[in-house]
Amino acid sequence: MAVRTGLDRLVAEGFASLRGKRVGLVCHAASVASDLGHLTEHCRAAGVNVVRCFGPEHGIWADAQDMIAVDDETTVEPVTGAPVHSLYGHEEASLEPRVEHLRDLDVLLVDLQDVGARYYTFIYTAALCARAAAKAGCEVWVLDRPNPLGGVAVEGGLQDAGFLSFVGLWPLPVRHGLTIGEVVTLLNAREGFGASVRVVEMQGWRRDDWFQATGLPWVQPSPNMPTVDTAAVYPGMCLIEGTNLSEGRGTTRPFELVGADFIEPFLLAPALNALELPGVRFRPVYFRPTFHKFGGRTIGGVALHVSDRASFQPYRTGLQLLATVRRLYGERLQWRTEAYEFVRDRLAFDLLCGGPQMRETIDGLGDVDAAWRAGQAEAAAFEQARAASLLYPG
Repeated sequence: MAVRTGLDRLVAEGFASLRGKRVGLVCHAASVASDLGHLTEHCRAAGVNVVRCFGPEHGIWADAQDMIAVDDETTVEPVTGAPVHSLYGHEEASLEPRVEHLRDLDVLLVDLQDVGARYYTFIYTAALCARAAAKAGCEVWVLDRPNPLGGVAVEGGLQDAGFLSFVGLWPLPVRHGLTIGEVVTLLNAREGFGASVRVVEMQGWRRDDWFQATGLPWVQPSPNMPTVDTAAVYPGMCLIEGTNLSEGRGTTRPFELVGADFIEPFLLAPALNALELPGVRFRPVYFRPTFHKFGGRTIGGVALHVSDRASFQPYRTGLQLLATVRRLYGERLQWRTEAYEFVRDRLAFDLLCGGPQMRETIDGLGDVDAAWRAGQAEAAAFEQARAASLLYPG
């Protein structure tokens, strides 16, 4: 049967469990039911008393590009008429809801589509909401949604203590294999938030289900996550953000295209294919981003084609791609030095990887696979530790 999300279940009951309660919404453009009706529309139709709305990174309608602050000047959500507060402003403190914005709520509904990678910030928005709600004395209900990469595979080591940030606010593997409800459940228990968390579980989802098996419509949760194919490569290709290479922003295939003005496609693609990385092939391409890195310029690069999602290892693939570019092009590959997710004193690539070891291995032309395997030992330990937080069968 088709999967029913947490929102679908509330719609089916006519939101009866929220009757008489003062409700806040944390949502974005992908907060839709299987009929494509948005959470706000269904709340209005059911007469839910929506007191306040909160928008995560990219804004409540996913119209802001990456790392663009959304001002917290209170606006009005057009469907419910409730005021909107930003959870992604100009400073790190803006990421967590203010307690005074939660004290007049009985329930904070969190309905955000995650993509299964540590870097994707909506899991931290949900967790921060739980932590703040514990201080304010209101409940948090997480309307659960599928992890589009499934809930079986876990990949990548955990972050070192000095490398926690909004692309990894608490230690998790790069590919965590959890739903957003499971992440909040795990962090609430492990980090001691003390929040009253209710996960409105999905019906019909199994851990080995990729998104296409759910029968649900895909709605992009952020401007550069247009398809499930994008989500499949994201745990590896997001690493490109920490370099001077283009990750394909400004094209119709972000994160599936990688390139730069110094890359010769017909040199890089064969070198990558020679590695015989599982489940993926590389095609030489030229492309012209309309904005972002190399905006308006034609550059060379590769396109990723995932042929077997079950065997594909996106994080390992991203690391090997960068190691190959370093080997072929030397110092023309550079690490991003600008501030990244409110952090100025550590490199973006190190924040994404959770420490400097991967960068040092790549720069030293070392054995990237050996470093990746070391991280897999941490991932395996996490896989065992997460068992108590799993809500769905395998």
